[in-house]
Amino acid sequence: MAARVVLVEPKYDGNVGSVARAMKNFGLSELVLVNPCPLGEDARRRAMHGIDILEGARTMGSLAVAVKGCGLVAGTTAVDTRSEKRFARISSTPREFAERVRGFGGRMALVFGREDDGLHDEEIKGCDALITIPASREYPVLNLSHAAAILFYELHQAPSARRRVASDMERGKLHDAFSDLVRATDYPRHKVERTQVMFRRLIGRAMPTKWEFHALIGVYTRATKRIARLEAQR
Repeated sequence: MAARVVLVEPKYDGNVGSVARAMKNFGLSELVLVNPCPLGEDARRRAMHGIDILEGARTMGSLAVAVKGCGLVAGTTAVDTRSEKRFARISSTPREFAERVRGFGGRMALVFGREDDGLHDEEIKGCDALITIPASREYPVLNLSHAAAILFYELHQAPSARRRVASDMERGKLHDAFSDLVRATDYPRHKVERTQVMFRRLIGRAMPTKWEFHALIGVYTRATKRIARLEAQR
């Protein structure tokens, strides 16, 4: 699978170098940095054989630009919840995520936040899935490069899939069809964004197959058209 590693506003160049080294270990090559700190000798020294990845890293001014062209955006977070009401923060472990994205044929972005306060709420809202690494409750926050290495390892170990996962374009159409249905039902405006985020998380965790995609979009499209016909008959 093709994966782009995105580091959002990294503060220590040594961490960037270590992430580049971990990428080399597990066969990843595309590194994008969002408003990074200056990269100096410490970054180069820690990159080791991943120096080519470090030197080829692209710098972007925003996360939105950094993940452009990626059909699946997965953000990492140290803050997890199992509360159904806080669905925007429900996450998967690296192993669970790796299992779910087997067979994904598009490009995904693996997004890592700032060393001190991670990804901000607005950045998290734009993610299709969240990943949390289970750790000790006494000290659950991992070093950036350590967290990256764990995720890269699990993705590298995941066996090949036997199912055909819906493509980027198909999942995009599914999100559009759901939004159309929400609007057609006169859903309360103050709940629209929250519900769309919930649906994005649901689809991001489920990674529907092509058959499931066609079944779901058929239902949503049919319902939206039915509502429109009934409205026109009034």
